Amino acid sequence: MLTMPVTARFSETDALGHINNTVVPVWFEAAREPIFKIFNPELNLAEWNLIIAKIEVNYLAQIHYQGDIEIHTYISKIGTASFNVLQEVHQAGEKVAFGECVMVKFDYQHSKSMPLDENEKKQLSSLIKS
Repeated sequence: MLTMPVTARFSETDALGHINNTVVPVWFEAAREPIFKIFNPELNLAEWNLIIAKIEVNYLAQIHYQGDIEIHTYISKIGTASFNVLQEVHQAGEKVAFGECVMVKFDYQHSKSMPLDENEKKQLSSLIKS
């Protein structure tokens, strides 16, 4: 599991003082950076080779502006050219949101998916939620 602490910014709140629902996918993307580095260690945009095919976020409880927040990131499935990333938001010891995205290894020049290699699969496997 990968873990990333988050300090919510005041600008991420809504009129009710909650974290706005559009913020969680941004936090999830930031927490996926170590996964991006499996495929592109320098995070070189000219050589980017991942694309999101699907993203879903589910909210279980209110996320408040003040209070420690932690993002947990796992791999839930590995396919031939794609993999699923499961992510959770925890606050005050409670899971308050979770989501899953499908990422595809992608050749932008030819606009098609590419198979994951054995090293990528091995690194992803080390992050599977048990």
